Parts: sequence; structure tokens; C-alpha cells
Amino acid sequence: MPEEVIDILTRNIDTLWVIDCAVLVFIMQAGFMCMETGLSRHKNSINVALKNAADFGVSVVIFWIFGFGLMFGTSYNGFFGTDLFFFKTDKAEYMTYFVFQAMFVATAATIISGAVAERMKFNGYLIMTVLATGIIYPIVGHWAWSSSYLSKYDSVDQLLVATGTIKTTGWLSDLGFVDFAGSTIVHSVGGWIALAAVLILGPRIGKYSDANKGKFTGSSFPLAVLGTLILWFGWFGFNGGSNGAMDETVPLILINTFLAAAFGLLTGLSISYLKFKKPDPFYIILGPLAGLVAITAGCNSMTSVVSILVGIVGAIIAITVNEILNKYEIDDVVGAVPVHLAAGIWGTLAVGLFSDLNILDTGLDRFSQIKIQLIGIFSIGAFTFITSFILLSFFNKFYPLRVSPVQEELGLNIAEHNAVSIEHDLISILDKQSESGDLKIRGPQDPFTAGGVIGLYYNKLMSKLETSEEEKNKWRERISKEVKLAVKVQENFLPKRNLNNYPVHGINIAAREVSGDFFSFYPHNDSIYFIIADVAGKGIHAGMVMAKASTLFEVLSQSKVDPDEMVFHMNNDLNNTKTGGMFVTSIIGEYNLITDELRWVNAGHQPAVVRDNKGTYNQIESLAPPLGVIKQKDKSVYNINKVKLNGSRFYAFTDGLSESLDKDGNEIGIDGSIKIIEENFNKDATKQLDNITKSVIDTTKNQKLTDDLTVISIGK
Repeated sequence: MPEEVIDILTRNIDTLWVIDCAVLVFIMQAGFMCMETGLSRHKNSINVALKNAADFGVSVVIFWIFGFGLMFGTSYNGFFGTDLFFFKTDKAEYMTYFVFQAMFVATAATIISGAVAERMKFNGYLIMTVLATGIIYPIVGHWAWSSSYLSKYDSVDQLLVATGTIKTTGWLSDLGFVDFAGSTIVHSVGGWIALAAVLILGPRIGKYSDANKGKFTGSSFPLAVLGTLILWFGWFGFNGGSNGAMDETVPLILINTFLAAAFGLLTGLSISYLKFKKPDPFYIILGPLAGLVAITAGCNSMTSVVSILVGIVGAIIAITVNEILNKYEIDDVVGAVPVHLAAGIWGTLAVGLFSDLNILDTGLDRFSQIKIQLIGIFSIGAFTFITSFILLSFFNKFYPLRVSPVQEELGLNIAEHNAVSIEHDLISILDKQSESGDLKIRGPQDPFTAGGVIGLYYNKLMSKLETSEEEKNKWRERISKEVKLAVKVQENFLPKRNLNNYPVHGINIAAREVSGDFFSFYPHNDSIYFIIADVAGKGIHAGMVMAKASTLFEVLSQSKVDPDEMVFHMNNDLNNTKTGGMFVTSIIGEYNLITDELRWVNAGHQPAVVRDNKGTYNQIESLAPPLGVIKQKDKSVYNINKVKLNGSRFYAFTDGLSESLDKDGNEIGIDGSIKIIEENFNKDATKQLDNITKSVIDTTKNQKLTDDLTVISIGK
């Protein structure tokens, strides 16, 4: 066979191999979607899935317009490309190369999606995708990978004919930096951007509250595991296609990829047994993914035994970093930072530590190769993190990237996409059916959600009952009763506002038609949340601000958010609302019925007062600012106060009490307020509060209050 024919066949086989691998990498997008959706809560699943679809389209378009040019165009001093924008060519192998690289850029974007899930605006995420795939990823990719485009050509003359330009290499590749398939270029870049984003966004509301630790579980671990397996499958294309040809190197790449992932999984499984005495699903997901990320940089240049070590260490590093992030309350929903950033750094360093230097062919000795790998890791990390943090902070200042607390609690499926909830619709259908007794009504059904499966079987039952008129009449009354019972059972999952079993009391006397003061209680089975607040303003506007603050309290109390975190989010939301210069002084807290401990935060309000069982009063002052004045960067400005009641009683009141007048027409102040509280002390707290307000009103001239009077008490 002529040599020219052999060359053509070889090129065609190589092109076909890379195209097949590009398809495998595309399938990874579905894997990311399944994994991220499964690790997110039901109320955000649609939002997560749509982000995975949208970022693929955005990243490919941006990469075609100018990303590919920045990454592979004629180099400007090794820092970025200057041509090949709106990429076009009539050469099949060059088209193939573009498609394969486009799949990589989409992967880098999708890594970020899972980390910021459940709290980032959809439009904000698209902005971040443009920044990541249009600027950051192509530039760092140029530093290390621009020479790979040059290798597609047999000579510089062919390159000049094909594209009209002569390609030069990036500065990192000139130094000898090696990252075969992207442990750093793809995975760590995505991880650095994800880290910057989650630091700016902050954790999900209630994620690290004492009452919620360990309770923020995903909607479907089976779906997440399916996604992990799909990613594992697609990774063979990710690493295998990076070889650029179907030659004798490919089998080594594939087996190293397979072994690193398998031993990463076993490592995650082993650690979960050691730590929890049982297999933890999240660790079993982190393990193989970390192993895959770690081996990606050196899968072509390591022995199989070394690849096993790299996978094991990668899994250990990822799990360790995940625990560190949780310790410092850095909320990464799917573990993107531990897996892609931490394991990616390790995998890139492992190239210098363990790779066959002859295969690397950089001309460097072992020590020099390690040094260059470290230079690449730190330079890419610094550029990516600093650039993304600055740009995202800038956008966040003018266009807040995070949804409001109310939207976050409602869920992004509804808040961002107006999507319906299967469970909510099913309950509504059951309620409607219980009222009408109409068995023709059908509930929503979906084989992929718990509520939808219930609806599916419920509809089958209704259909069977309708097949016989006699049976329908016979069972109508019984089914109606069963439906009513089901509704009642569902209602029992919701907290009731019957406060008879809680030692909490409050009273509000408005001085005018629209009050700026309010108090509220939100009970749970073993605790009750409380708020007393005073809006600095009068009239309708004050009433609107009061309504907003009250709504935020209700939403956050429902999720058992710690008081300091609750005040932090309420402050920032009220500040973003632009309350017309108004602010809210407030005391917000939680009383635990089991431990008898009361925790509260005072946001610019008057001091809380605690009366012990001997009649001694203790004032607890606060230096924290009121809500809505300035935006706070973290919750540390709001300190939690704690006290065990042990027979004591806690009081909080607005300035309607402290600024009321005594018989001589002078304000009574805090000391006078305590005096009135003690003079009217009663074992029946409701009677005491009534007597306090009556005492103030009786003393006030003309029998009229000059300000709203609000008092609450907690304790027996």
C-alpha cells in the first residue's frame, strides 16, 4: 500500500477517534447535570438542570466567537492569542480539533454550576459563564496548550496556508509545563472560579445553622451516582481524546484513567467506613471523581501502579478539603472545589513527581520539572482566582448575583422559572378532592419524583374505582374520608401557630392606624423563634418596611436559621430593598424548650432585660447596627447572646415603653421600664403585659400614646 494512502488512512482514523472522544466528553454534560441535580434539593432541581444546558450553549458560542482565538491564535508574547476569531476552516482535522476543545471549555463552565447551586441568579450565572469561558479559560489555556494546535500541522508552511497565520507557543509551555488533559487548565480553573463565586455569594441560608447541620441533603443520591458513572464513562474520551491520535499510547491512558477512578472510589468508601461506620454516599461520589481529576494531567506518562497512588491521594485530598470548607462554612453544594481544584492541583504536581521524563520530553530533570509544575499551578491559580473574584465582585456590586432570602426559601424552580412543584400540586389536588368528592380529578404524576410516583399510583387507584359505577358509589364516601385523612396528616408536618404550649407572650398597642412596630413567634416542635422590631419611620412606608421584615422573619424561621445568620440576611435584603432611609431596630432569637436555652441577637435595639427568680434584672446591651443601614459582608457583626432561663423571664420592648411619660411628664427610660415591668409582675405573663400597657396608657396625657407600644416576654 502506498505511503500516501497509509498517511490518509492514519489521519482519518485519528480524526474519527478524536470526534468519538468529543462525543464522550459531550455526554459528560449529562453526567454533570445528573450529579448536580441529585445533590441539590428538589426545589432547585429544575434550575440546576437548566444551568447545565444553558452554560453549554453559551460557552460554545463564546468560544467560537473569540475564545478559541484567545487560546490558539497567534501569540502575543506567550500570553494570549490575537487571531482565529470566528473560527472557520475547510480542513476536517482542524474542525475536529475545534469541536473537541469546545467540549473542554463547556466542562470548565459546568464545574462552577454545582458549587453555586441553590442561591445564584440564573442571569448572574450566565454572566459568570461568559467571563469564565470567554476570558479566563482561553487565556490560561493559551499559556500551556497553544502549542497543541501547532502540532496538528506537518510544517509551518502548511499552517500558514491553512489559517493565514504562524502559531507561537505560550509562556508556560515554553518553560516545560505539562498538563496532558487538563487537571489544572480545565478542572482547577473551574475550581478556582467556583471558589471565588461561593466566597462572594456566601453559604445557603441555614446550611450551617445548629439545627440544620447534616440535614441539607440532595434530592436524589441515586441520580447523583448515575451522574458520577456517566462522568466516569465520558472521562475515557476526555483523557483518550487529548492524545490527538489513536496510537499505542491510548491503552495506557485508558487503563490509568480507569484504575485511578476505581481506587479513588475505594478510598472514599474506606474513609466513610472509618468515619461514619457505614458507606457515605457523598464520599463515594467524591472519591472516583477526585481520582479522575488527579490522573488527568499525567495519564499518558505514568505507570499503572503510580496512577493508583495518584487516584488514592487525590480522593484523600478532596475529602479532606471538603471537611475544611465545611469547617469554615464555605458552602460548595456538590464538592466542586475539593474535587476539581484540590485534586487538580495534586494531579498536576504529580506529573513532576512521578511521570516518565522521557515521555514528557521537556528536557528537564526531575527537580526542574517539579519546579515548573509548581510555577504553572500558582500562576494559573493566582490569575484565575484574582481575576474572577474582582470581576464577580464588580458585577455583584451593581447587579446582585444572589437571589433574595424569600426566593431562596421558595426555591429557584419557582422563583427563577415559574415552575410548579409536584408535591405542592398533589396536596392541592387531594385537598380539592376531599372537598368535592369527585373521583374524576387526577393528580400530577412523574416517575422521577417522590410526589409524582405517589400521584401515579393514586391515579391508577382512581381509574380502577371508576371502572364500575357500583364500586364508585360504594367506595366514594370511604375514599373521600381517606383523602381528608391524608391531607390532615400532611398538615401535621407544618408547624402550628397555637402557642399555648410555649412560654411566650406579646402585646402590641398601635399609636396610629399603621404601626411601625411588630412582634412575631414561629414555633417548631422543640423550639420557638421570636422577633420584636421597630421601624424608624411613620405611616404607610413604615408599614411596608415592617411587612418586608416580618416576611423575612417567617421565611428564615421556617428553615431554622440561626439568629445571627437570620439577622445578617434580613439586614442585607432590607438594605438592597432601598427602604427610603428607614431602618429597623430588632431583637431576634430562638428559645429551645428542651435545653431551656434562649439565644438572641440585638440589631440596634434597646437592651433586652432578664429577670431572675429573685427579682433581679440584668440588662444586655448591643453595639450591633440596625437592619437595613449598610450592607454587611459577614454575620460576625451580629453577636449571639445566650442565657439559660432556669425560672428567669426574658423581656424585650420598643421605645414606645421607654419613651413613655411618667406623672411629671418625663420619659421613664430603661430603668423606668424595668420598674413598670416589676410593679406589674405576674406569674401569668399575659396579664402582666396587659397591666404594663394599661399602666402606660393611664399615665399618658390625654389617654393617647405618642408611639407604638410593643412588649414580649419569654419564660415561665
